[in-house]
Amino acid sequence: MSTENHSKINQLLASLPSGVVVQSSWLNAKGYSLDLQRRYRKSLWLEAIGPGAMIRYGDTVGYEGGIYALQQSGLHVHPGGRTALSLLGRAHYLELAPDRVVLFGGSGESLPAWFQKHDWGTELDYHQTSFLPGDIGLTVYELKNFSITISSAERAIMECLYLSPQKQDFMECYELMQGLNNLRPQSVQALLEHCRSVKVKRLFLYMAEKAKHDWFGYVDSDKIDLGKGKRSIVKNGVYSATYQITIPKELHDDDSGTI
Repeated sequence: MSTENHSKINQLLASLPSGVVVQSSWLNAKGYSLDLQRRYRKSLWLEAIGPGAMIRYGDTVGYEGGIYALQQSGLHVHPGGRTALSLLGRAHYLELAPDRVVLFGGSGESLPAWFQKHDWGTELDYHQTSFLPGDIGLTVYELKNFSITISSAERAIMECLYLSPQKQDFMECYELMQGLNNLRPQSVQALLEHCRSVKVKRLFLYMAEKAKHDWFGYVDSDKIDLGKGKRSIVKNGVYSATYQITIPKELHDDDSGTI
């Protein structure tokens, strides 16, 4: 290997955190040709984990290292919903499945083949949606050697509600909401005003008011478009006149009140 190429691999390894994936397309854009990448693999500097994706040779990576690579390439894919709440330490009172990771990305943002096919040691539950903008309600999550962007608590609970009732139980959503006693009203307000799902907005306000959180008093529902008309979230439920939604009887009958 030439002195120039040896210098380039030294620069790459110095800038590449341990535990992350690096995509071939990203390397190519940084001046590392496909031929040079092949040489790095042959020289055991890098190793492929799938088409167009590599790691440091002998390195161990989790799904977070894959998310790092996706976010480096400009995708909005991020851990969200109850996975984000768990990472933030906001879901410790619920028994969440550690073998299932909930990911969200924008409409049209498909996971690359290498990410889907690699064995991350966990099940991936990926949702492509633009019910919330891809650039608000996010926070930086620090790992040992690198950081990734994940949903903030405010955004994550809305993502949980987006998945209900088909993908997430209503009562579990409410139990999560009950634990979120210090959400930031400004962040809640911005997310609700930008949210495109009437179901999510009505359920969020219903549960927040029912949980009697102090921060709820600072949310201005008059600035939130809640749509028009009644919405049946579940069959054979109980109707909430305040938010014009039909919700599960067990949620309505919960002893924290009825609205």
